[in-house]
Amino acid sequence: MGDLDIQEFIQQNRALADQVETYRGVSESEKHWDARREFLLRNINDYEDPHMDNLLALSMVWANNVFLGCRYSDELLEKVREMAEGIKVVDAPIFKTRDEIMKKQKGL
Repeated sequence: MGDLDIQEFIQQNRALADQVETYRGVSESEKHWDARREFLLRNINDYEDPHMDNLLALSMVWANNVFLGCRYSDELLEKVREMAEGIKVVDAPIFKTRDEIMKKQKGL
């Protein structure tokens, strides 16, 4: 789903979109929320009640990895990356591990 597809989906599924809006964190920026909302909307049919908490947790794992550089197990990251396939995040930060930084400094 691109931006237009998401907007179309929201217009056609107003009640569901309104429900998803209630999951926005008070400190989430527009950029962060737009991406996480798309993640939720893409996967919500697979995680309806009583499993919505699982989807919300997975959406936070994905967003925290993309926007904050948080690290999780390889299996978990693979799962959320598959769930997020096709979501385009503009100007996502690029994070380097301590080992990558140290290796670069030694190479100088």
